[in-house]
Amino acid sequence: QVYLLESGGGLVQAGGSLRLSCAAPGRTLSVYVMGWFRQAPGKEREFVAAISWSGGATDYADSVKGRFKISRDNAKNRVSLQMDSLKPEDTARYYCAAGVPKNLDPHFVNSWGQGTQVTVSS
Repeated sequence: QVYLLESGGGLVQAGGSLRLSCAAPGRTLSVYVMGWFRQAPGKEREFVAAISWSGGATDYADSVKGRFKISRDNAKNRVSLQMDSLKPEDTARYYCAAGVPKNLDPHFVNSWGQGTQVTVSS
């Protein structure tokens, strides 16, 4: 288990941008496939983006492709999610994840952060 701390959520108008960050104080994240998931009220947690341990490979949900970008800085033990052209349907609590499985199933993620709320107004 890894303790993950997210930051950067907030309220933004449609079309705006936010940048989420995830850190693991005192731990190294370089050995993990890292990712972001989100959960809206009444819905299941869903995959958003993932990045390989080296940062050389990324994967995105179809709903965010071309608008979101995941990145990592292993030297700083930090993973980020740049979210542009935000839509009201992006409103959810966003969770940082360490140890994302190949099938992207949230049930098999190794560790979760506490989440950060993103609200997009129309």
